[in-house]
Amino acid sequence: MKHYYAIIVLFLIIACGSKEAQPIKINVDNCDFCGMSIADGKFGAEVITEKGRVFNFDDIGCMLNYCKENSNTKMGAYFVNDFSKDNELIPANTAFFLLGGSIQSPMRGGIIAFSKESEAKEFGVKLDAKPVTWEAILSK
Repeated sequence: MKHYYAIIVLFLIIACGSKEAQPIKINVDNCDFCGMSIADGKFGAEVITEKGRVFNFDDIGCMLNYCKENSNTKMGAYFVNDFSKDNELIPANTAFFLLGGSIQSPMRGGIIAFSKESEAKEFGVKLDAKPVTWEAILSK
C-alpha cells in the first residue's frame, strides 16, 4: 500500500511540470508561433504553461503574439535569451529589455533582453534602442 501512495505522489510531482527553462536546440527546434527554425541563440524565448508544457520561439515578439492568441492558456513562466550570450535563457521578469532602434531580430519583433543592466545600457547606446520594462512588453 505504501508503494501505491509513493507512485501517486511521484505522478503528481511529474504532472505539475517543471517551471525551469528547457534549453532551446538551435537549428533543431522550431518557433511555436511562426514555425521557423530557431537559428539564433540571442533572440529566442520560451514560455512554460502552468501545466508544464514548453513552447519555444525564435523572437520575443513571436512569444508575445503566441501568448495573445492563446490568452486562455495559463502561463507559468517566461524566459528570454540573454542577447550578450549565446542561447542562454534567463527569467523574463528579471531581464533588462531594449526596444526599437536598429535591433534586427528574426521576425522583426525589435526586442532584446539582457541579464545585466549595464550591458543593456551599453547596447542601448550602440543600437539607439530604448529601455523598456517586462510589464510594458507584456502589455504590448
